[in-house]
Amino acid sequence: MPENCVETSLLHREYANKDFFGRVKSTVTALHELDISVKYGELFGIIGPNGAGKTTTIKILSTLLLPTSGTARVLGMDVTRDLYRIRKNIGIVFGGERGLYNRVTGFQNLMYFSDLYGVPPSVSRKKVPELIEMVGLTGRENDKVEKYSRGMKQRLHIARALVHDPPLLFLDEPTIGLDPAGSRDIRQIINDLKKAGKSIILTTHYMFEADELCDRIAVISKGRLVALDMPSGLKKQVKDITLAEVHVYGDATPLIESLKSIENVSRVFSDMTGDRTIVRIQTPDGSDVLEQAKSAASRLNLKIIESSVKEPTLEDAYLRMVEE
Repeated sequence: MPENCVETSLLHREYANKDFFGRVKSTVTALHELDISVKYGELFGIIGPNGAGKTTTIKILSTLLLPTSGTARVLGMDVTRDLYRIRKNIGIVFGGERGLYNRVTGFQNLMYFSDLYGVPPSVSRKKVPELIEMVGLTGRENDKVEKYSRGMKQRLHIARALVHDPPLLFLDEPTIGLDPAGSRDIRQIINDLKKAGKSIILTTHYMFEADELCDRIAVISKGRLVALDMPSGLKKQVKDITLAEVHVYGDATPLIESLKSIENVSRVFSDMTGDRTIVRIQTPDGSDVLEQAKSAASRLNLKIIESSVKEPTLEDAYLRMVEE
């Protein structure tokens, strides 16, 4: 078995724009020489703005789309030569409601897809109830899918992707459009699948979701890989936007002027809320600068109400990388 369950090298995909007569007018590059590798048992995230190439990557790796050039191997198999072998060993969940049969029950959907994957009836009769319980649909499995909420359909999508027990799952924005409770439940299911040893590739627009779930994250912009690291590593790249906050009573103008002279302070700004002033200090040395701010406030006889340091989030890091 290879070390990585997914490997790409110079993976490239272009789309051709054609005129009425089928002649190519121009080409659009959706993916530009992408190099990534995903380890077995890893929950690997892919994030980026709309049109960045996330879904194109998922479609190539799941054999739904051929690359223009470059190579990609999934579970040790080539995506251009071993399509059917790969499809037997992966599960795919796309965000949305397509891919299910609405006029039959959830149980019947899962039994049907089990049959399509060649799962023996003796196995599927035992496996399907287990999946229904795992995704939290017990008691609703005999209802027609057209009566399901969007969140319930997404749970059924995940169960459908697992009927043949694949070692690798592709989850393309699995919580899109769900309410907070539904999103939380789907994230818990994903966490449980990771603990069970599944290898997972996840795309999402929700930075807190990527931060919470992923072992490593690839940031893609305009078809190019711009960063690849653990969430903590990505956040370290924007350590300069750490914010130290001091809340004081009264006029904080002397404090603000004092703080501007501190080394490594890149910006000081403030807001008035009632009778208090919130002073925010942007610096890579948040904790150290906060102590200096508290000492300065004490010298100026300003009463401190509260103070804190806000570390940069994955969203801060993502926006910096995409904008650059």
